[in-house]
Amino acid sequence: MIDAYTKQEIDKIAYELLKSSKALDKFPTPVDEIIAHAELLVEMGVDLSKIENGFLQRFNLDFSKIFAKIRGILDRKEKKIYLDLSQPVSRRNFVKLHEAGHHLLPWQKETFDCLDNQQTLSHDVREQFEVEANYFASVVLFQHDRFQQQMCKLDLSIGAPLALAKTFGASNHATMRKFVETSTKRCALLVLKKPEVAVITATYTARDYFQSEKFTYSFGEIAWPEQFGYNWAFVKDYTNGRRMKMDGMIVLLTKNGEQEFEYHFFNTTWNGFVLIFPKNENRKSKVTYILKGK
Repeated sequence: MIDAYTKQEIDKIAYELLKSSKALDKFPTPVDEIIAHAELLVEMGVDLSKIENGFLQRFNLDFSKIFAKIRGILDRKEKKIYLDLSQPVSRRNFVKLHEAGHHLLPWQKETFDCLDNQQTLSHDVREQFEVEANYFASVVLFQHDRFQQQMCKLDLSIGAPLALAKTFGASNHATMRKFVETSTKRCALLVLKKPEVAVITATYTARDYFQSEKFTYSFGEIAWPEQFGYNWAFVKDYTNGRRMKMDGMIVLLTKNGEQEFEYHFFNTTWNGFVLIFPKNENRKSKVTYILKGK
């Protein structure tokens, strides 16, 4: 978690970076220009998805405590960012800004400057720094308040965050999360994992789940099962390879009892996204956009 004061500090630093790099109101967000303005270099000659562990030892990381795939590393001395180049470009954009956050947030830089070659951060501090860098990357990539300005013009549908992802050059996943978490409407997002092996029984698990504040206020926190079987309508959509659905209905148990909701489904092949909202929610759009892939 990030406290209110730290969020304000990160907001200020991110906004000043956007202004000084002349990136505000440029779409998609010119990430490479921002990185260059921060005097950082992205090393495209090295792909983290293909290197040996010996290369990683130079970065003084405790790999016994790293279980997720390494998507990016900042070389502080050389001011270089190394990336997993197998990632989609939209995902790389976020990772570049995440690593830049480690460099530009002054309290993080000062902490790392005080460490010698044999020291590593405690688990709690490392986790906190990761959360802060993620928040910094999100603020920069979505251009501070520009995301809200663009979002308020659009309807409440799966098409809106997909359109915003293209506008800002962000991944669909990051944009959908931002869309729901900052929405002034009642909506929620369930992200289903792609099975690692062929699924005969059509059983899926959740990767992420987010609710808007108004959704939580009206309905409470939805308790989802550990696994989703074929009795869930959106699992049928996912299993059958459906790309998009914009007229789904679902009954969920809320703090007020069972209630019927609408849902929209989108399949990226990597994940299935389920956008959920009450039937009577205001969903009008102030602008027209073209949604491909329906």
